[in-house]
Amino acid sequence: MLQGKEGETVSNRRTCSRWISGLLAVALGFFVFHEPTRYVVLRTLFPDQAELIYLRVSLPELLRQHLVLVVVSSLLATAVGLTLGVFVTRKVGREFLPLAQDLSSLAQTFPPVAVLALAVPILGFGFQPTVAALFAYSILPIMNNTVSGLRSVDDAVIEASIGQGMTPRQLLFMTELPLAARVIVAGIRTSIIINIGTATIGATIGAGGLGVVIVAGLVRNNVAFVLTGALAAAGVALLTDALFGKLEAMFYSPQEEDNGDNE
Repeated sequence: MLQGKEGETVSNRRTCSRWISGLLAVALGFFVFHEPTRYVVLRTLFPDQAELIYLRVSLPELLRQHLVLVVVSSLLATAVGLTLGVFVTRKVGREFLPLAQDLSSLAQTFPPVAVLALAVPILGFGFQPTVAALFAYSILPIMNNTVSGLRSVDDAVIEASIGQGMTPRQLLFMTELPLAARVIVAGIRTSIIINIGTATIGATIGAGGLGVVIVAGLVRNNVAFVLTGALAAAGVALLTDALFGKLEAMFYSPQEEDNGDNE
């Protein structure tokens, strides 16, 4: 009976989470793409503010620029982080694991603004240095989760796969990566959420994105502008987190199976 109640509670929470995600998606859509709705919301919150809507660039266009920065940097970080994570868990690359972890940790200890300052003299202003900063700042969660996921695969499963005649490549792609996928996706999820928030700094060097509105608000002492950019970025982060949560739940989890067997 207790397990039934717990299962019902979990189901109710998931249903509630789906409703919240749906409502957030609708609210974000109206706020970003329907200017009259945005104006009404901001006028209600800031009745004394003279300028409420940022007119130089439309908010949908700034959102598009923001997503391009996040997608490009996240794809690069995923490709490099996943490759490094696989490499340092193979026999040929295990001795490089401490070095890879130290380098990725060092990259994340630098503030993104400092990475931008170092990248601008080399790459110039705009898109490229921002992507470089986001890439350096988001690679660590992906690599660490790849290493953790691959290391968590049961040795008995690996031995059984080898016993069936799998080559090292088949073992990696048919056994290890599928079993580690949930942990790896969790690392990618964390990395992308970090990037969504951090990408706002790209506005300071002409890369565009939602940070343009925030910076304009800070310069003009306009709280409505700051709130507009912050709400849009937060909404994208929440929706992305919800989508990746559903994706993560689709993958096999040995820990959950063990818990189910124990119950």
